[in-house]
Amino acid sequence: MKAPKIIIALIIILSFSQLQAQNTFDHSAWDQALILNVSDDGKVNYDGFMKDSSQLYKYFKQLSENPPQENWTREEKMAYWINAYNAYTIKLVMDSYPLKSIKDLKDPWGKKFFKIDSEWYSLADLEHKILRKFDDPRIHFAINCASISCPIVWNRAYTGDNLQNALDHQTSQFINDPLRNTINDNVVKVSQLFNWYKKDFKVNGGDVKDFINRYATVKIGDQKKKGYRKYDWGLNEQTEPSPALFAVD
Repeated sequence: MKAPKIIIALIIILSFSQLQAQNTFDHSAWDQALILNVSDDGKVNYDGFMKDSSQLYKYFKQLSENPPQENWTREEKMAYWINAYNAYTIKLVMDSYPLKSIKDLKDPWGKKFFKIDSEWYSLADLEHKILRKFDDPRIHFAINCASISCPIVWNRAYTGDNLQNALDHQTSQFINDPLRNTINDNVVKVSQLFNWYKKDFKVNGGDVKDFINRYATVKIGDQKKKGYRKYDWGLNEQTEPSPALFAVD
């Protein structure tokens, strides 16, 4: 007896839905931890992360057991690795907290201290061997090195769906942030990030200035004073509970 067409159609739809579900990664545990422990200006409540670490360690387990697959979209893969970088940076600090700077740790970016799919990784591995290979310089404003001069930690998780808008937002926010860049009619002093990774910002035939001007409210032009700002490696911690703890939807 042949199966009715409607049953066959339902089986096809269900199979497709299951395939779609396999293509996505659930970042909700990380999202919740960020909402609770990171302020809107990117200050991190490391005490809060440590007091309620269950969400964070649940997320580490998910990351370790569910690496990106070939059938994931480019955005889903990027979101996974950006979130992994930020989450494991927070873990690195937590493991030695309290401290004044991530640079007080021995080889913080070269240390292989976490596993993903049975392979040991360092933060440098994620940044240089994976994330920079996507050839999207906006990733530099999404990953955070636990320091005051770094781009702020976004207090939401990156996902395949929100990635493009989030990267544009983080890039614009960083470039126009007077605490991290000075761009006015007379003076241009930009973050050392634009010096350290200048090759990454040479996209579509442009240079660092062209990239910055795509997002800057005040453009870099013929200002007489130009240079780089001193980088503040002080820890990006908050001493008071995040306002997000008291937020009402």
